[in-house]
Amino acid sequence: MASSPVPVMPAQVSAASYGRLQLAVTGRNDYTPIENAVIQVTDTGNPDNVIEELRTDNSGETPTIELPAPPVSYSLESSSAQPYSEYNFTVQAEGYSNLTISGAQILANVTALQSARLMPLANIEASPIVVPPHTLYGDFPPKIAEAEIKDVSESGEVVLSRVVIPETIIVHDGPPTDTRAANYYIPFKEYIKNVASSEIYATWPESSIIANCLAIISFTLNRVFTEWYRNKGYDFTITNSTAYDHFFVYGRNIFENISETVDMIFSNYLSRPGVLQPILTQYCDGRRVSCPNWMSQWGSKDLGEQGYSPIEILRYYYGDDIYINSAEQISGIPSSWPGYDLTIGSSGQKVQQMQEQLNRISDNYPAIPKIAADGIYGNQTAEAVRTFQKIFNLPQTGVTDYATWYKISQIYVGVSRIAELN
Repeated sequence: MASSPVPVMPAQVSAASYGRLQLAVTGRNDYTPIENAVIQVTDTGNPDNVIEELRTDNSGETPTIELPAPPVSYSLESSSAQPYSEYNFTVQAEGYSNLTISGAQILANVTALQSARLMPLANIEASPIVVPPHTLYGDFPPKIAEAEIKDVSESGEVVLSRVVIPETIIVHDGPPTDTRAANYYIPFKEYIKNVASSEIYATWPESSIIANCLAIISFTLNRVFTEWYRNKGYDFTITNSTAYDHFFVYGRNIFENISETVDMIFSNYLSRPGVLQPILTQYCDGRRVSCPNWMSQWGSKDLGEQGYSPIEILRYYYGDDIYINSAEQISGIPSSWPGYDLTIGSSGQKVQQMQEQLNRISDNYPAIPKIAADGIYGNQTAEAVRTFQKIFNLPQTGVTDYATWYKISQIYVGVSRIAELN
């Protein structure tokens, strides 16, 4: 990201507080960055007035800019005041259909990340993306209560033998019975980031964000593990209906700190002793809707402000016997995490594998320098890793930690499949 964001002066609010924004433009359903895409930014309150025009670099990214947003206090207290400002984007690139995104949400003091995936001109025109209100601000149906541990003893049911992090999940864009609703194939981590950005505020304490993300992950993995909807005859993993599952908004912006959190904890989930399946960790906002024995989202924010750790927040609501578990397998990843950080001085097969994957990724992202795949983690490897981290919104340490390892593997799989298709 750019080190010196450019402030964009008044939109919907006074210039007293700002949020940050960066966009990344790629081809639809792949990881090919689009250079020289032009993005026009407008305020939803005045959509005909272009307040900023941005252009992508050879990694498909724009500079980071600052946009006016309501005071951060609005997102730390539940009230009638909207805690985020809203902006529209029109994205244009040669050889691709235009894309419009309306209602992107900008919170004060945090960075919003907006992906724009463009359709080639030969394909059908992309539908506009309209972001609805955040669940803590808008009016949404409360969750229909379910048992937190599912009975999977009935004959004929398909249930996984162990907890596996899926490569992708199928999200149904509506309640289960809506046959007209679209199904979206979404990478697992991207789904969790999207839901968390739609259901909690990125301005909350870190421990509150982690606790809520763990609850979202565990709930989702329960749906995956029990094949909940497939056993009912549906062809999807989960819905975006708040009455049944979590709120997912196709194409919405996410927030950088939520993204970093999910990258670090995505293979963790919540367990109880003697129970194989991830716990269906239900929650509610805790202000408009109360939910005894479930987590209160606003209450988790309050506990985080009081210094509670993520597990202390979770045990406060779900009981002292809840604990954090880790999945045995991550689907779609060519080789597992070595179990320790790779850094300058590291060597061996895992280093060489990572170097080979980075070199393949650099074919699509030329800002990443080519390096010798010699199994020795030197300064050049560290610099290539640092560039990768910058492009994919990870802390720029030059160290291949857990989050970086799996992000490299994810992008490598994506660009390798593109080559196979071509």
